[in-house]
Amino acid sequence: MEFYTLKSTNASDYMTILREMEDGYVIKIVRDRDGYEDVTTDFLSKSLFDSCLRTGYIKKIEMPCKLVVNA
Repeated sequence: MEFYTLKSTNASDYMTILREMEDGYVIKIVRDRDGYEDVTTDFLSKSLFDSCLRTGYIKKIEMPCKLVVNA
């Protein structure tokens, strides 16, 4: 499974490629929203994916990290 960070204000937001198709990818985006995960599944065309990589909007990572805060 491939993981990518998203350029956003929250460093723990990430994207996972679930399935590759002929014209694009089925992706899962996980965003941290004040302590809970907002999970979205969507389609991303190959041309848009390549553009996001070139511009730095997404960057490949080994594995997503979760920030843990003890109260």
